Amino acid sequence: MDFIPDAATLAQFTVASIILTITPGPDMTLFVSRTLSQGPAAGFASAFGAFSGTIVHTTLVVIGVSALIVASPAAFFVLKMFGAGYLVFLAYQAIRHGSAFSPTKRGGPGVSLFRSWATGFGVNLLNPKVILFFMTFLPQFVSASDPHAPGKLFFLGFLFVVISIPLTVPMIVAAEAFSGAMKKRPRLTRVIDYLFAGVFSAFALKILTAQAK
Repeated sequence: MDFIPDAATLAQFTVASIILTITPGPDMTLFVSRTLSQGPAAGFASAFGAFSGTIVHTTLVVIGVSALIVASPAAFFVLKMFGAGYLVFLAYQAIRHGSAFSPTKRGGPGVSLFRSWATGFGVNLLNPKVILFFMTFLPQFVSASDPHAPGKLFFLGFLFVVISIPLTVPMIVAAEAFSGAMKKRPRLTRVIDYLFAGVFSAFALKILTAQAK
């Protein structure tokens, strides 16, 4: 199947996706907060809303990047260079400022599952950082000369969701314990930050050195 990347690319993408998923951020904060305030069903609904946003991002990336490859391989090269720089920036941010994770436990009127889904969808879809990340992250795993690049981009986007689900579900199921552990053990959060920074710095270096040859 031509749309499936090679084993090495899949392994690299999987590692990067796992680190990205477990790194605390706005999406994770929303899932845990909604679970603490409204229950697990609301937490799952918001999570799958965010996953739906990821699919939309992937589709937009495939359309835009595919057109860019056809129109100008040189422009695609510039995009990859920009992506490598952005990955370095994310690594710096993770080490310099740490992760954003501040779930709140509060009571209040019930929220429908659809509204929880829509909230997750909106947080993911309208987050400029997510848009920029997917636009620069996914192209790192395809080549401008690959005729099957669009299919591979779609495959990787869906694979990201598949990888995220089994990592996100336990967080929601054990939201209160997970939230408490992250707050009481800041070193754990910092370890994740450094993992994030290390993985994405390595990808940026790989892209820069490969293109320099």
